[in-house]
Amino acid sequence: MIRLHHVPQSRSMRVLWLLEELGLPYELVSERFDKSLRREDYLARSPAGRVPALEIGGETMFESGAIMEYLCELYPEKRLGRTRGDAERRDYLVWLHFAETMSQHCAALTQQHLMLREDAMRSPVIMQLEAARLGKCFEAIEARLAQSGEHLLQGFSAVDIAVGQAVYIGRHFRSIEGLTRLEDWYARITTRDAFRRCLPEEGARLYTRDFYPAWEMPAS
Repeated sequence: MIRLHHVPQSRSMRVLWLLEELGLPYELVSERFDKSLRREDYLARSPAGRVPALEIGGETMFESGAIMEYLCELYPEKRLGRTRGDAERRDYLVWLHFAETMSQHCAALTQQHLMLREDAMRSPVIMQLEAARLGKCFEAIEARLAQSGEHLLQGFSAVDIAVGQAVYIGRHFRSIEGLTRLEDWYARITTRDAFRRCLPEEGARLYTRDFYPAWEMPAS
């Protein structure tokens, strides 16, 4: 039995998407994005109190990138990962972990726009800096697609899942409009049935707005 601890629109979404693409049976445990993730039994699964946590083979894993690598290695015949010796192995690892770089910028912006309760705690400087850094990540994807074609590797892979989920979140803070290869790629991967099965119901969304613009810095 595979059991995934999941919060909608969080990094656990990329593991959920991968499980769907692999066609594996699993149990989904819905967690809340609050202090309940710090309860003792959950910290035993994920010591930082974050999702995802994956129970598999009598063991528990945390960290979405590590989980994705592990699942792809368990099922190499699905060709969603790239095994050692594969010509695309290096690019696979680079872009799989690039998704975490993007997610760090998304997390900072989520903190600023959603988690901080008082306006006085929010920083227009951080909002603008992190949105700009996210924009640079989008440009890097655009440049990669100019080289690789329809997908980040040759054919759909776990890299498209990991980076695609980061773009799904990042679009709440930075538009991809005008990056035509990125726009086309994103539209293509998000029409997949496996992706659509990962989308939260309306009442379970963490992001209640489609876009959160950075605040303007006050005039000096």
